[in-house]
Amino acid sequence: MNLHQFKFVQEAVRRNLNLTETAKALHTSQPGVSKAIIELEDELGIQIFARHGKRIRRVTEPGQHVLKSIDIILRELNNLRRIGNQFSAQDSGTLSIATTHTQARYVLPAPVAKLRQAYPKVAISLHQGSPDQVAQMLLTDVADIGMATESLSQYEDLITLPCYEWQHVLVLPVGHPLLERERLTLDDLDKLPLVTYHPSFTGRSRIDNAFAARDLKPNIVLEAIDSDVIKTYVKLGLGAGIVAEMAMGGDNRDPDLASRPLGQLLGHNVARVAFKRGAYLRNYVLRFAELLSDRLSRDLIAKAMDGHIENYTNL
Repeated sequence: MNLHQFKFVQEAVRRNLNLTETAKALHTSQPGVSKAIIELEDELGIQIFARHGKRIRRVTEPGQHVLKSIDIILRELNNLRRIGNQFSAQDSGTLSIATTHTQARYVLPAPVAKLRQAYPKVAISLHQGSPDQVAQMLLTDVADIGMATESLSQYEDLITLPCYEWQHVLVLPVGHPLLERERLTLDDLDKLPLVTYHPSFTGRSRIDNAFAARDLKPNIVLEAIDSDVIKTYVKLGLGAGIVAEMAMGGDNRDPDLASRPLGQLLGHNVARVAFKRGAYLRNYVLRFAELLSDRLSRDLIAKAMDGHIENYTNL
């Protein structure tokens, strides 16, 4: 057996058992992939995949166990490469970050700039996507570190740590009468046309759950993944915006808009960082994590990665 066979099996599963797509992804031929997998099955004396004719239909029960072992082997192979890279060139390489638009736009610029000052030879590769896409980029080794609010803690093969708390804010044009209210209620929001995030982004589930708990259905007239887009439509008069507070603070303030905090109505959110379980983290990956939050330290991350912290999800 050899690493090529392991990679073919792993990629076949990733490609929904489509060997043509597997061959394209690995820059080889479909017959070559099929032959290598059959040779591995013959050597192991089991069927990894159940077939109908020449077409693969599903992973067998023994195949599931084989896949777990293959994942460990290939993960450790990647770790060996990372260890070699780190100790042959400790201050250079590429930091690959997977994150959502909100984190990339409002949270990451300062830590990225500080990392570049500390490690000028390290290139930064920034990948933006939905929280589920962030998780997949970590699981497939596209990214070294991920950051998002939703979903990351739902993946067993990811180690996630809390980074910081944040709340939503209501965004209105300057002079709007609601800005004079001493205390806002969900009933106030329920009367407004709302412009906010797509359901898979930036704590949107917390917004929906708050309304549902009161048997209210918000009048959402536009959904977007970009806070700046939401603010633009608020200025155009389409409705009131609900965005992450980071989008309205500091240099992101807009003279035509004002905001009111909604944490007392919608609750608070926790942005999390994530790493692939068992991954080897290079020095600059750990340093970047420390730059993201005072909550994160090399020691804490090392303990979490080694499984020595029983409840690191709520630190």
